[in-house]
Amino acid sequence: MEKMKIIFNKLANTLDIWFDDPQKEAISEETGEEVILKKDRQGKIIGIEKLNVLATPLKQMGKFPFEMLVE
Repeated sequence: MEKMKIIFNKLANTLDIWFDDPQKEAISEETGEEVILKKDRQGKIIGIEKLNVLATPLKQMGKFPFEMLVE
């Protein structure tokens, strides 16, 4: 398994979490609550995106026990 990649984009106010190579993304599916699933051609979830992340109270986001990249 590859390393998980986490990207916070201040300009877009989004948080992307990738479980696989972002280049494999073929399908984006909004699930509600401003969350988008990123899927490959086979429909496997390879990442998620949280929209308007700074509007979400920190206690709802949970704790992230890993380093985050801020773009």
